[in-house]
Amino acid sequence: MATSILPGTSPFIMAIFGATGDLAQNKLIPALFSLYKNKSLPEDFFIIGFSRREFTKEAFHDYFQEQKNNKAWKEFSSHLLYQSGSFEDEKGYKELDKKLLQIDKQIGACVTRFFYLATPPDHYQTILNNLVSTKLSEGCGHPSASSGQANSWTRIIIEKPFGKDLETARNLDKKLAEIFEEKQIFRVDHYLGKETVQNMLAFRFANGIFEPVWNKNLIDHVQITWAEESGIGKRGKFFDGVGILRDVFQNHLMQLIAAVAMEQPKSFTKEDLRGARANVIGAITYANEEKPIVKGQYKGYRSEKDVSPDSKTETFIATKLFINTPKLEGVPFYVRAGKKMKKNLVEISVVFIQTCHILFKEYGCPEIGNVLTFRIQPNEGIDLRFIAKTPGSKLSLQPVNMKFGYKDDFGTSGLEAYEKVLLDIFAGDQMLFNRSDELESSWELITGILDKWKQEKDGIQVYSQGAWGPGEANELIEKDGRKWLV
Repeated sequence: MATSILPGTSPFIMAIFGATGDLAQNKLIPALFSLYKNKSLPEDFFIIGFSRREFTKEAFHDYFQEQKNNKAWKEFSSHLLYQSGSFEDEKGYKELDKKLLQIDKQIGACVTRFFYLATPPDHYQTILNNLVSTKLSEGCGHPSASSGQANSWTRIIIEKPFGKDLETARNLDKKLAEIFEEKQIFRVDHYLGKETVQNMLAFRFANGIFEPVWNKNLIDHVQITWAEESGIGKRGKFFDGVGILRDVFQNHLMQLIAAVAMEQPKSFTKEDLRGARANVIGAITYANEEKPIVKGQYKGYRSEKDVSPDSKTETFIATKLFINTPKLEGVPFYVRAGKKMKKNLVEISVVFIQTCHILFKEYGCPEIGNVLTFRIQPNEGIDLRFIAKTPGSKLSLQPVNMKFGYKDDFGTSGLEAYEKVLLDIFAGDQMLFNRSDELESSWELITGILDKWKQEKDGIQVYSQGAWGPGEANELIEKDGRKWLV
């Protein structure tokens, strides 16, 4: 057999575990299809869906009905294979192994293998155990079977959430480390692939006018809102018992906080950037107050499919955090996330200390002065609010906005997040993926919140669908003399 082929430049095989689930159907396969249409994939690539359903290859293609009559889809689907199997039974894994070896023989080389775990976290340990027991983890022809370690052409891709608490996260990380080297592990948080999140680093560190004001002497506070109009949909089995704290806060929101609060990395390299993120996440603490965390549940949640009728799972959280770093010590971060909210919105607002009154107090200063807002979705972009004089002979002041939008200025919104994530995986670039110390620090914080909840006697706060969460979320910020901007 020929020598192995380097990742990112030549053929690859991606086996997707949980291929009939929401993530594969709505994100992964569409992203791969988009990359194919944009000619971003090699000529020879193979996507193998692995799931319990007894599908043929053709039935798996028909699973994506909306693409059925698309000419490009018909070409793309020729690269789609399928392997039915239970996650718990070795039989399906052995059949998968046969398919992989046939592809290697067809190409005439050890083709790079990507194992994508697009399943609920409960299945991770089981899948990893079976990858090891069937020697699938060891790559083409199992050349390293004697060592029990995966060869360098194999990659493992793990979706968030990475565990349910600090203990389970550590156990998962220990298991991964027994099988793979760190350079082979890709822990996916697709928010790191979003253009605006990446652009925050360029905005802060490539423009000399902003970093000098990025400190506790000039920033009053930071607001982060993550809101979805929809509820849990068909994700009841996964979401109930997990909640938004683990599903969104532990990963997405931690990354948004890190993007705002991180110090300038020594260089724009993988380890320096990941190290800067890890330092911030390790410095996050929640406010030392009687109730620093508000948790809520939307009306009707307990009637959703696959949800317990007496569920106490939270669909909303609001909290006040601090970053214990020299630059931002004492600056409050107000963070909220929820489902069945007023509108779809993810944005970060950096509110600067109001200085207008020093010179213009008698003319009436706006309540809020300078605000820098990063719009993650929808309509990705950046807004800067500043104070200007209104036209006329009388001196009067009001805030106005300068707006930058990706689509308006560049003619495109850029790659969809999962497209960027997949391209980086194929290239072996880990810059936008979590490192183990980042995860441990985030789970230490989250586990502290979970432990605090266990001690609380009060029940969960119910809020109306279409609201901005329970009223207590407003009280959380208003008692400090501030208000949510949206």
